Amino acid sequence: MSGALPPTPEPAESTEEWAVLEAIAAADRLFDMRSALADRTRSERLVVDACGLRLDLTRQRLTVEALDTLIALARRQGVQERIEAMFAGERINVTEDRSVLHTALRLPPGERLVVEGTDIAADVHSELDRMAVFAREVRSGERTGHGGRRIRSIVNIGIGGSNLGPQMATAALRPFTHPDLEVRFVSNVDPADLDSALEGLDPSETMFIVCSKTFTTLETLTNARAAREWLVAGTGTESSVAAQMVAVSTAAKEVKEFGIDPHRSMFGFWDWVGGRYSVGSAVGLSLMVAIGPEQFREFLAGMHEIDSHLREAPPERNLAWLLALAWLWNGNLLGHDTVAVLPYAQDLQRFPAYLQQLDMESNGKRVRLDGERLEIESGPIVWGEPGTDGQHAFHQLLHQGTRIVPCDLIGFATSADGEDQDRQDLLVANLIAQAEALSIGRSEEEIVAAGGDPELAPHRACEGGRPVTVVLAERLDPRTLGKLIALYEHKVLIEGAIQGIDSFDQWGVELGKDLARRIGPEIEDGASSADHDPSTVELIEAVRRLRP
Repeated sequence: MSGALPPTPEPAESTEEWAVLEAIAAADRLFDMRSALADRTRSERLVVDACGLRLDLTRQRLTVEALDTLIALARRQGVQERIEAMFAGERINVTEDRSVLHTALRLPPGERLVVEGTDIAADVHSELDRMAVFAREVRSGERTGHGGRRIRSIVNIGIGGSNLGPQMATAALRPFTHPDLEVRFVSNVDPADLDSALEGLDPSETMFIVCSKTFTTLETLTNARAAREWLVAGTGTESSVAAQMVAVSTAAKEVKEFGIDPHRSMFGFWDWVGGRYSVGSAVGLSLMVAIGPEQFREFLAGMHEIDSHLREAPPERNLAWLLALAWLWNGNLLGHDTVAVLPYAQDLQRFPAYLQQLDMESNGKRVRLDGERLEIESGPIVWGEPGTDGQHAFHQLLHQGTRIVPCDLIGFATSADGEDQDRQDLLVANLIAQAEALSIGRSEEEIVAAGGDPELAPHRACEGGRPVTVVLAERLDPRTLGKLIALYEHKVLIEGAIQGIDSFDQWGVELGKDLARRIGPEIEDGASSADHDPSTVELIEAVRRLRP
């Protein structure tokens, strides 16, 4: 490791830069979007082309003065030092005393990263090589089910990052998946989730990938046991478990007790990989099987390209810095508490949900690194759906609602499969139209001047001035998807570093888990604990009465 951790920065809101930003934000009502868009000097600062991505912040309510002050704030808060500490393997996840090294998952072959005497990069590539052998065997038909039948269906069982990452990426890269393999995902302990995933599948041709670091995660193991029962009942033999169930875990003992061979069918990852950052690890095994090892390497290469850009590009021309500062400006200085992520690509349908976990689990914190209460708002509420569907649903509120919702629009100039460019052009035209409509709008005067009914003009008018970011790339392929994921990962890190919070723990998730472990048996045996509040005890009793 390179040395001591960067110190906890002072509260951002107590800095000189914050006071300047508050003064600029107080004058935001005077911001003229039309004039701002005509300012070429401003546009040159707010558009960055790098790594095959075009980041356009010109439609943000952001002046050059505000941007420069945000950069100064980020420098004061030690953002670059925290970035370097992460890459060096310092234990920047302070509450769990862990390194944060998801960036090591995408280091190119031949690079070294020694942390506390261990070559992390060598371990990573050893596991990637094992994964590649497995993926090729499944894809070629060399690795079969118990009865010698070819595997045609993969069911990934996980939850949180062990589900959302590979599920999102597999859907996003649909044109690159194996034509004779179907990959499905199960996360919810609701029996309907597993039942629908297994519908129509042949047990003799189905393989399960169970993702659980400890192999004790309640929801995942509950589903895994039900899947094992389905598999054994369908094939007529317990031997099918060893042949057709695979573990992504670090718990060899528990995996073996479950009936999976840890030497042949277990793939590991490390404590320094958080679940929501793990799609580039063995957690992405289902994705590698779907798209193949070569395309998976391209996916990792895209992530690494953004990693390098993060460290090498100056803040003024740095994609992740600028995106993070725009989010911070909107959330903390302008007071907008949600962000809509709107990908104009149906294959990115799960990307908003993926970013929802990435951002809200990382930066949804109430205290700073030193344990002191945070006095400013932490992460925003992240949501969204693909365009163009959203235009006929919630875009009404975006355009005319009383709440202002900043939007990230993500689009691609060409279709992923290179076909039907006419429809792709129409899709991108809608993205551009929404960017213009949200930011410029249409006044009552313009409506009347165009021959509209003056009485209807107030109903038809759109104020505009909505903050919009546009991220544009050539096409959605494995490398580009990797870039997008890494871009938003680093955006989260930078925002958290400015606010002085630990972006890599998730203690708020644990309380509900702990209570569920207690309440489950209490529903079964009827002995409610006196530790619960009276309303909870009554709710448990109500559930018992409603059971068959």
